[in-house]
Amino acid sequence: MSTQQASSGTTLRKFIIASVLIIVLVLAIKGITYYLRYYGPNVSDKQEYLFIHTGATYNDVYNTIRNQGLVNDTTTFSWTAHNKGYTHRVKPGKYHLHKGMSNRDLINMLLTGRQEPVNVIIKNFRLKENFAGFMGKKLESDSLSIINLLDSTRYVQQFGFTPDNVYTMVLPNTYKINWNVSSKKLFSRLYNEYEKFWTPERKQKAAGLNLNPVKVSILASIVDAEALHDNEMPTIAGLYLNRLKKGMKLEADPTVIFAAHDFTIHRVLKKQLIINSPYNTYMHTGLPPGPIMMPSINAINAVLNYQKNDYIYMCAKEDFSGYHNFATTVSQHLINAHKFQKALNERNIKR
Repeated sequence: MSTQQASSGTTLRKFIIASVLIIVLVLAIKGITYYLRYYGPNVSDKQEYLFIHTGATYNDVYNTIRNQGLVNDTTTFSWTAHNKGYTHRVKPGKYHLHKGMSNRDLINMLLTGRQEPVNVIIKNFRLKENFAGFMGKKLESDSLSIINLLDSTRYVQQFGFTPDNVYTMVLPNTYKINWNVSSKKLFSRLYNEYEKFWTPERKQKAAGLNLNPVKVSILASIVDAEALHDNEMPTIAGLYLNRLKKGMKLEADPTVIFAAHDFTIHRVLKKQLIINSPYNTYMHTGLPPGPIMMPSINAINAVLNYQKNDYIYMCAKEDFSGYHNFATTVSQHLINAHKFQKALNERNIKR
C-alpha cells in the first residue's frame, strides 16, 4: 500500500468518526431539548391555581398562563400543548399548580381535566341570597344564576319544592365540589345530599310528628334561630311541637324579625307583631311557608328527637346567657317576661 493510499484511508476514517460524533452530538442535543421541553421543570411559583372558565379556548388558556407568568418558558409550553393535541381539547376547571412541574405533567393534567375540587363549607346562612352570594364567590357559577333557580317555581317543583321552602334542601355541611359546576348540577348535588340525609328512619320520625321533612326543617329553622346553645334545642323543639298539637300560634319572635326583614332587632315591639306576613307566627297559626334561615343539622335532629315536656311558653333569661326560662302557665310566663323586659330596660335596649 502506498503512502498516498494510507493517508486517504486515514482521512476517510477521521471523516467517518467526525460524522458519527456530529450525529451523536445532534441527537444528544435533540434529546436534551426534547427532555427539557417535555420533562424539564417549567411551572413557576407565581400562582397556586390555574382557573379555566367554561367555554375557554386554547388561546384564552395560553394568554392566562403568559399574562400571569405561570410558566417560565411559554414557547416550550405552547410547543408541548400543540404536540400533545391540547389546543382542541380544553377542559374548564380549577387546576392545582406545583412549582417545577414539567410541561408534560401540566398538559396531561389539563388534558384529562384532573382538577382539584373546591372545599365548600356551607354554614346556616340566614337568607337564600346570602347562600347564593357565598356560592358565587366559591364557584364559577354566579350568584344570580343560583338564586334564579331557587326562585323558579317551574324548576324546583320537579324536586318536590316551592320557592318558599326550597331552602330546606340545602344542608349545612362540608362539600367537595368542582369549581366549574353548573348551577343546575350544583342543585342536583345538593338535592342528592338531602335525599341521603333523609333516611327512612328520619322520615319515620317526622311522620310520627305529623310532619314531613320540609316541615321538620321549617320548624328546625325557628328552633335554630331561638337557640343560642345547641343543648337547649330539644327543649325548644318540644315546646313548639306542644303548641302545634294544641293548634296554638307559635308566636316565635324570630319569625317576626324575618317578616320585618330587619335583623338588627333585639327587642320585638308591638308594631312588628302586626306585620302582615305569612311568616308572622303571631298572626298566623301553624308553620310559616318556608324556613326563616338555613337550619343546622343539629336543629333538625333536635326536632326529630325533641324533649317531651309540657312547656308552652318561653322567654330569654334576664342574665343574657342565651338560655331561656320555660313555663307551663301564662302566670309563670308573665313573671319570666317581666324579668327579661326589666333587664332590657336597665341596659337601655329599646329595639
